Amino acid sequence: MSSETLVAGIDSSTQSTKVLLVRAEDGVVVDEATAPHPQGTSVDPRAWWEALQQAGAGLLERASAISVGGQQHGMVALDASGECVRDALLWNDLRSAPQAASVVDYFGGAQATATAIGSVPTASMTVTKLRWMLENEPDNAARTAAVLLPHDFLTWMLAGRGEFTTDHGDASGTGYYSPASRSWLPEVAAWAVGHDVALPRIVAPGAVAQRTASGTILGAGTGDNMAAALGLSLQDGDVVVSIGTSGTAFCMATQPSADPSGMTSGFADATGNYLPLACTINASKILDSTARLLGADRETFADLALAAAPGAGGLTYLPYLDGERTPNRPTATGVMHGLTSGVQREDLARAAVEGLLCSLADAIDALGVTPSRVLMIGGGSRNRAVQQLAPAVFGMPVVVPAAGEYVALGAARQAAWALAGTQEPPAWSAAESLEFTADPTPQVRDKYNSLRDATEGW
Repeated sequence: MSSETLVAGIDSSTQSTKVLLVRAEDGVVVDEATAPHPQGTSVDPRAWWEALQQAGAGLLERASAISVGGQQHGMVALDASGECVRDALLWNDLRSAPQAASVVDYFGGAQATATAIGSVPTASMTVTKLRWMLENEPDNAARTAAVLLPHDFLTWMLAGRGEFTTDHGDASGTGYYSPASRSWLPEVAAWAVGHDVALPRIVAPGAVAQRTASGTILGAGTGDNMAAALGLSLQDGDVVVSIGTSGTAFCMATQPSADPSGMTSGFADATGNYLPLACTINASKILDSTARLLGADRETFADLALAAAPGAGGLTYLPYLDGERTPNRPTATGVMHGLTSGVQREDLARAAVEGLLCSLADAIDALGVTPSRVLMIGGGSRNRAVQQLAPAVFGMPVVVPAAGEYVALGAARQAAWALAGTQEPPAWSAAESLEFTADPTPQVRDKYNSLRDATEGW
C-alpha cells in the first residue's frame, strides 16, 4: 500500500455528515468536508444521502476504499421496493419508552433480556421503535420489508442499492442481535414489527462488504461509538467520555457484558471485541442552554464557571433536560437545587459544568471498571471549564486528544483495513493530546448523588 493510497471515512451523525480523505498508510488527513442534516428526532434518510453527496463531492472519487460511521439505533424501515416507509426514528426519539418494557416482558425479565441481547433496552434502541410502529402505525409496520440502521442505509446507497450489509458493532445496538453468539435474533425483530423482515448481512471486522459501481471497496461501516474507538486506537484500561449531542462513556472488553440494571449497554465493537457503553441523553446542550440563559458566549461562559468555587455557591444541577437514559428516566426534566438570593451568574455556570460532569461520572461508574485514564472527546470537551473541572469531578487525570473527527477517522481506518486485507487494522499514530489534573472534589458528586436519588420517580 503506497503513501499515495487514500481512503475515505464518513461520520453521519445526528447533526451533519463529515467526510475525511485520509492517507491509508499512516492516517494523515489530506482533505475534508461537511454538510448539515435536518434537525429533529425523526428524519427522512434521504436527507443523509443528499448530505453525503454534498460533503463527499470531490473526495469520495479519490478514495480506494470507503467506510461509514453512523449514529446508532436509528430505525430505517424500507418497503419491498426499497423505499422508505416513514421518516427514520433516531436514537434520541423517546416516544417508544413504553415499548421498552414490552421488550423486557417478551424476554421474561431484565436478566434474561440482558443475557439475550446484551442490554436492557431503553427507548433509544431500534427494537423499541419497531414495536412502537407496530402499535401506533400498523399500516407502516405491515409495509416494512427490511430494517436498516443509518450507516447500513448509506452503505447500501453507496453500493447502488445493492445488498443490505452491516457490522457486529452497530448490529449490537438494535435489540435483536446477540453479542454472545454474534448473530441476529430475527425472531425478535419479527415479534417487534409483527412479521418477518429482511436484516442486513453481518460483515466480519476488516472484511470487504460491497463495492461501488466504479469498483471502490466499501468497508462494513459501524456505529459512531465503535468508529470513535477505532479512531482513538482505544487500549485496555482506557475509558472514553464523549461530550456531543449525547454523552457516552465506553471502554474495550474481551468478553460480552449483560448488565440487568440497564445502565450499561453490552455492545460489540468494530474489531471483534466488545464495547460496553453507558449513554446520557443530555450533554453539550447542558452547557449551551445555560450559556444562553446567562446571555454569555462560550468563552464568557467558561470564564464564569471557572470564576466560581467548587460546589457552585451551594447550587446542584441535575441536568436531565430532555429525559435521561443513564439513569433511565425518559420523562424527567432538569432540577436546580439550592437557589438563594446570593447566587451569582458564576455559580449558575459552574453548576452546569459540574452537573454535566457528574452525569458523565455516573456513566463511567456504570461500566464497572477502574480506568487507568479517561480520554475526553467531542465538541463539549473543547470547553475550557470542562477540561479544567473534569479531573476534579472524575477524581483522576483526564487526557484530551487534539480536536479531530474521530468517528470519521475510525471509519477511514476501517476502510484502510478492508483495503489491506490484513488480520488487524492498520497501526496509525495516536493523536497529540493534553493532560489535565486537579484536586478531587468528592463533595460535588456527593451532593449531586443525593439530589439524583431524591428525585427518582419525578
